[in-house]
Amino acid sequence: MTRLTDLELFVHTADLGSLTAAAKAMDWSPAAASAAMKRLEAAWGVAVFVRSTRSLRLSTEGERMLPHVREALNALTEAQAVVSKTRSALRGELQVSMPSDLGRHVLLPWLQTFQEQHPDLALRLHLSDRNADLMRVPLDMAIRYGTPKDSAHVALPLVLNNPRLLVASPQYLRRHGAPASVNELVQHESLRFMVGDEVPKTWRLSVDGRWLDAPVQGRHSANDSEIVTRWAVEGLGLAYRSQLDMAAHLAAGRLVHVRPAWQGELAHLHLVVPGRKQVTAAVRALRDHLVPLLARLAGNAGQDTHTDPASHPPGTQVDRGVLSR
Repeated sequence: MTRLTDLELFVHTADLGSLTAAAKAMDWSPAAASAAMKRLEAAWGVAVFVRSTRSLRLSTEGERMLPHVREALNALTEAQAVVSKTRSALRGELQVSMPSDLGRHVLLPWLQTFQEQHPDLALRLHLSDRNADLMRVPLDMAIRYGTPKDSAHVALPLVLNNPRLLVASPQYLRRHGAPASVNELVQHESLRFMVGDEVPKTWRLSVDGRWLDAPVQGRHSANDSEIVTRWAVEGLGLAYRSQLDMAAHLAAGRLVHVRPAWQGELAHLHLVVPGRKQVTAAVRALRDHLVPLLARLAGNAGQDTHTDPASHPPGTQVDRGVLSR
């Protein structure tokens, strides 16, 4: 039976016009190449090259055989690529936790596209603004705002330059106007996202380079971020929300960025897994899929918003409470 490597040597020799050059390209010794060529010609019963002391060219039989051998080698290469792709295909199940609003209105269509690209991978989505303990709950990964407190967890960055924005609907602003100063926030209805069971009493904002904890109050609070967004769109008050969550509403004019000169805290978005062993091929593929999409969304939403991570004072905990626990 003809060896595959002997066929490869035959094609290389024909392409390079030299058995010595072909041997070098395949990292063979000249003696090994010469032996392989003799073995090939013996197996086929013909001389595939016409040799002289100074030149080498294909024989008539060699010219007839070359395109068939080349086609056969290409077919084998394609077959190997198909097998390799099948082996590396993402399979099994991936349990993913994510924030309510972000998951429903930003990530869901992107996750659908990812699943279409990997039909043998089943995604199990868990939408909640309460952060489950990844060591106790059967989750493979979580998409979360903030940075994990547990040092055993691995946090892969998705978006770092993602500020919180003060937003309101156009109808709310027509009725009540925008606060002229941070102190006036307390005179407005604040739609507050609860961290656990705690209702925030202040929103942290930077005005003229100075960070302030602005007192806020209001009758509307919820531990579901999507509800807070709905209230804001319905014109019930002001909200302090992540730029990523608000991007589509701002672009559609349903919400307005109030006082863009006031900078909000950064809400870093991470993909969190329990440990390094859980950074699987599926986890890496999903991160690679999401990062450019989120970057584009953050860039489009932030065209009128300047937020410098270095401007946050030392010790500022971004997105307090919305951390791994």
